[in-house]
Amino acid sequence: MDSSSSTPDAAPEPREATLASVAEQVAAIDEIVGYARTRLQVFDVDMKSGGWQRAVRVDALGRFLRGVRGARCEIILHDLRWLESASGRLLATLRQFPHAVTIYRAGPEARAAMDPLVIVDRQHCLHRFHVDQPRASLAVAQPAAIKPLCTRFDEIWATGEPGLSSSVLGL
Repeated sequence: MDSSSSTPDAAPEPREATLASVAEQVAAIDEIVGYARTRLQVFDVDMKSGGWQRAVRVDALGRFLRGVRGARCEIILHDLRWLESASGRLLATLRQFPHAVTIYRAGPEARAAMDPLVIVDRQHCLHRFHVDQPRASLAVAQPAAIKPLCTRFDEIWATGEPGLSSSVLGL
């Protein structure tokens, strides 16, 4: 699942997989973030368990945000405390790209949503079935298969309330 072995312009082979552990999810997120060209969307409870603080992931996120003019990263969380207090490396990267990153807190209408999503360019997706369970699905190069999850993300995003203050991101 290591995207570093593929060339940046190589299209990944379409596939779907069921993942049984958080470690598999972390590797899968690393892979699909490596495929990002225009848009990265993340819905999570707090981003604590997906490997977002790891140097490899933060470097990949920085490459993505620098890679293409107009690249966007949209993050919506139930709880922003971990992001604000324990993810300095990630926040430093987000601070470098305030024009490209939007962070929201999920609104009351989405508080029951407990199935984290990472969607890349509306082509690739990791969907954790429930935050309290380690099982997830990975879809690579499957835009039709992930369309309902893209719609779900859009619905959660529509409930969004202002997340981190501009002073935290350095706007």
